[in-house]
Amino acid sequence: MTTTAQAPAPAEPQATKPARERGSYLQQVLDSSATTIVVAIVIALVLASLLVVAADPDAQKALVYVFARPSDFFGAAWDAVYSTYSALFRGAIFDPQASGARQIRPITETMVSSVPLIFAGLGLGIGFRSGLFNIGAQGQVLIGAAAGAWVGFAVPMPAGLHVIVVCVAAAVAGGIWAGIAGFLKARTGASEVIVTIMLNSIAAYLVAYLLTTSVLRQPGSTRPITPPVKDTAVMPLLLGDQFRLHLGFLLAILAAVGVWWLMERSTIGFRFRAVGANQDAARTAGIKVTTVYVLVMLVAGGLAGLGGAMQIIGTDKTFQASSAGSIGFDAITVALLGRSRPLGTVLAALLFGALRAGSPLMQTAAGTPIDLVLVIQAVIVLLIAAPPLVRELSLVHWAAVPFGYDRKKAAA
Repeated sequence: MTTTAQAPAPAEPQATKPARERGSYLQQVLDSSATTIVVAIVIALVLASLLVVAADPDAQKALVYVFARPSDFFGAAWDAVYSTYSALFRGAIFDPQASGARQIRPITETMVSSVPLIFAGLGLGIGFRSGLFNIGAQGQVLIGAAAGAWVGFAVPMPAGLHVIVVCVAAAVAGGIWAGIAGFLKARTGASEVIVTIMLNSIAAYLVAYLLTTSVLRQPGSTRPITPPVKDTAVMPLLLGDQFRLHLGFLLAILAAVGVWWLMERSTIGFRFRAVGANQDAARTAGIKVTTVYVLVMLVAGGLAGLGGAMQIIGTDKTFQASSAGSIGFDAITVALLGRSRPLGTVLAALLFGALRAGSPLMQTAAGTPIDLVLVIQAVIVLLIAAPPLVRELSLVHWAAVPFGYDRKKAAA
């Protein structure tokens, strides 16, 4: 009896392996449970508390004789941590020491700070769920903000219409900028990670150059800054002149609802999710994966560009190279912390908005450097990017060990 040798399976193309491994890792991050996210935030706050205690002069003095009088050290440590977080709360949520409208002003500042993060985070979330690790939101925010600022100060229009045109211009500019990465990914297979990193740098230098020319720079000014946008292009305030909360916050909530409908109820959203789940299966089902790449980046860039426009016409009123701050990079953490879901992204953006809004009072009232907020954000990024590590540190995980919980099996 003769046997026929079985032909060896074709080797997987080397170019697809990194993308597949990156996709599985990204899916693992996005599948993080709510417990994992809460544990990551708690760990970040605990580590930040340790830094506060280590930097507090009273705690340092009491540490010298901690074995003789431990109550002195723990009392000083508690006072340092309590004063830091109470000042952060007063600056971000509610200030009982203020009077009148100033008591609720902190929560409105948190909402204002969250607006561009919501827009950019929603865009990044769409990319993550579609299997594209778009980290170019910073450049897309910059380009969108620059386009929106130019339309805001250079093009006279009636009130209402002017705001709409500014938003459209910013969305189109951000979408085109992100679409470059989508086109290169679809056409040549270029890594969207590398391309978007390069586009971030190009956007930063391009904006810096334009601010030195007559295109964007304010006439007669030696500073690289644009003229203020016209009053017709400014976002309407929601609570009067006492607060900076503007219509952009409601638009951000509407955008979150729109993204939920797009990803969960529309045919295009189904194609996005199918490509993110399994590109090969999606291609076999007849979905044009290359077209999805371009569409995803266009939508993501448009939302990031809108975030940049909100920062200009809602808050700053002028544009300069530092207007975008770290919005694009913070939005990556916001999207991951919110598991790329609209509701989670909104809540994560509010958390980061609270950290940003409360940090100035934390520094002035408690003497804690603003850099502590950066430490909290960095630790959250580290822990969210390593879900197995968070699961190992979780009290829920260790509490289940005596009841037969198999850690190795769960990790597998």
